[in-house]
Amino acid sequence: MGSVGAQAVVIGGSMAGLVAARALAARFTRVTVVDRDALPGDARDRRGVPQSGHAHALLVSGQSTLEELFPGLTDDLVAGGAVPFDPGSDLLFHQMGGHRTRCATGLQGISLSRAFLEHAVRARVAALPTVEVRDLLAVCGLTGSAGRVTGVELDGGEVLAADLVVDATGQSGTRSDRWLHALGCSTPEVATVKVDVGYATRLLRRGADDRLLDDVLLYLIAGVPPHDKRAAAVFPVEGDRWMVTLAGWHGTHAPVDPQGFAKFAAELQTPHVGELVARAEPVGEQDARRFTYPQARRRLFERLRQPPSGYVAIGDALCSFNPVYGQGMSVAALEAVELGRCLDRFGTTSSRMARAYYRAAAKVIAGPWQVATGGDFMYPETVGRRPPGTDLVNRYVRQVLLASHVSVDAHRVVLDMQHLLAPPSAALRPATVVRSLLAARRSPARG
Repeated sequence: MGSVGAQAVVIGGSMAGLVAARALAARFTRVTVVDRDALPGDARDRRGVPQSGHAHALLVSGQSTLEELFPGLTDDLVAGGAVPFDPGSDLLFHQMGGHRTRCATGLQGISLSRAFLEHAVRARVAALPTVEVRDLLAVCGLTGSAGRVTGVELDGGEVLAADLVVDATGQSGTRSDRWLHALGCSTPEVATVKVDVGYATRLLRRGADDRLLDDVLLYLIAGVPPHDKRAAAVFPVEGDRWMVTLAGWHGTHAPVDPQGFAKFAAELQTPHVGELVARAEPVGEQDARRFTYPQARRRLFERLRQPPSGYVAIGDALCSFNPVYGQGMSVAALEAVELGRCLDRFGTTSSRMARAYYRAAAKVIAGPWQVATGGDFMYPETVGRRPPGTDLVNRYVRQVLLASHVSVDAHRVVLDMQHLLAPPSAALRPATVVRSLLAARRSPARG
């Protein structure tokens, strides 16, 4: 037997499920990953991950965590065409009406498609001697009793017994809430924030030495709340392609036809995305891919006095963030590390272990959730649980972002928060507050 148990089952073979399987592999004799999709043998988008064909950001913290879980992964991805970059100097970010001042940080990110990343991670997980990845299997429920999950039931009637079931079903567990309720297990309170985000993506051909602007490799543009709800991302990805995603909050969604897509891009605050769309040759279908995301949803398992034993949730099944902020994959990797630590600490899959995991995961989630929902609540149309002091914090955050237009120090503070290298409280340090408020006065976008 493994150090914790004989069998673990992971429901869902996407990124959260894969990193969970890696964390379980050394702690259980056998780990089975089940997914209802046909899992491709190459880097293709698939139906079960509808957001796969759109721009994804692997944050620096997420990349370093994946490297910890899968040593050598970064080099393999770069060798396969992923584009390395410094998030302070190679990425140009237009936010709050101006470009952040650029600076070399010594940090390295990689830009690639979600499908390429998932394929590489899945191949490594499938190669682990204790892990089996099974596709075309749909889970219809959990087995067990009140307070205890003992396995999963598949659509065909097969039951997979498990010492631990990891729920990586995505979208904050709307199905698994029903499964837990059917067993008489406690289900968590849910917090939602309605954002009505929609985006559209096209792939464009990119020359080997092509840059968006001089030495700019990646470009991001965010609207200026409360009236400008448009955003865009331009990322270089493997296969010598640009991935261009146009996004918007509260119904401000980009059209998918070529003319409408180009018009939306041309009407952004800066001309760079529109000019690229106008000049670059499309790859693949002419119409853009569309994805909509109505609300962020967080299951507050950490508030349960006695969560079910033999069961934990991870990734979007625990908290699904507004995808515009690019936090989901990185948070899932950090949660997987915390799960491994809790299993090592307790040596069992008890309710106490689950409670400790959920509390650790809540600490991982807290910062990104605060950043994302704080940004969402800058739009008055956003509906949901507004944390106390949100408006006051947002007014200060606006000043920090204005300061980042002219101050390297302010830019680095924002960058560290966005990449989950520092908590949001880092922006509230007294010296940072004074410097930011003074620098904000010099922003060309100050009005």
